[in-house]
Amino acid sequence: MRKYIVVASLAAAALATPALAQQRAPFTGVHVEGLAGWDRTQANGGHKDGVAYGVGAGFDFQAGRAVFGVEGEASDASTNECVSATVVAGDRLCAKAGRDLYVGGRIGALVGPATLVYAKAGYTNARYNLTYTEPTGVSNFKLHDNLDGVRVGAGVEQAVGRNAYVKAEYRYSNYEQGFDRHQVVAGFGFRF
Repeated sequence: MRKYIVVASLAAAALATPALAQQRAPFTGVHVEGLAGWDRTQANGGHKDGVAYGVGAGFDFQAGRAVFGVEGEASDASTNECVSATVVAGDRLCAKAGRDLYVGGRIGALVGPATLVYAKAGYTNARYNLTYTEPTGVSNFKLHDNLDGVRVGAGVEQAVGRNAYVKAEYRYSNYEQGFDRHQVVAGFGFRF
C-alpha cells in the first residue's frame, strides 16, 4: 500500500509541474511605463513646483517574496521660474528644469499576492536651462548645464490583471552645484 501512495504522489507531482511552470510570478519580466506627477526643484534656498512626466522601462526578477530589478527613465518637467529687473529695468532671467535621465536598481518585498513595496537608488543626469533677455537685446543669452546626481526613492506597485500595473512613488534627487529635486509620481505600465 505504501508503494502505491509513493507512486501516486510522484505521478501527481509530475502532472502538476507543467501547470506550475506556466504560472509566472506577477513581478517578473520586462516592463514599460508612463509616469506623471508633482515636481519641485530647489537651489540656493528657493524652490519652484511643476508637473513631471516621462517614460520608463526595466527588468524585474522575483525570488520568493523578494523582487530585484534594474530600470531606466527619461522624463521632463514644466518647472520653471522667471524674475525681472535683475540687472536693468525690463530684463528677465528664467531658469527651467529640462530633461532628466535616470538609471538604477530597486529591491522590494511582496506584502500581498499582487502588491510590491520597494526602494530604489541610482544615477541621474538633469539639464537646467537659463535664459536672459533685456530690452536692447545686446546682452541676451541662453545656457544649459547638465548636472550629475544621485536619486533615491520608495514606492508601492499594484498588479492589475495579468500584465498591467499601477504604482505611486516618492523620489529625491541630489545634483551637483547645489540643485536638488523632490517628486511624487504615479505610473501605469505593462509587463511582458
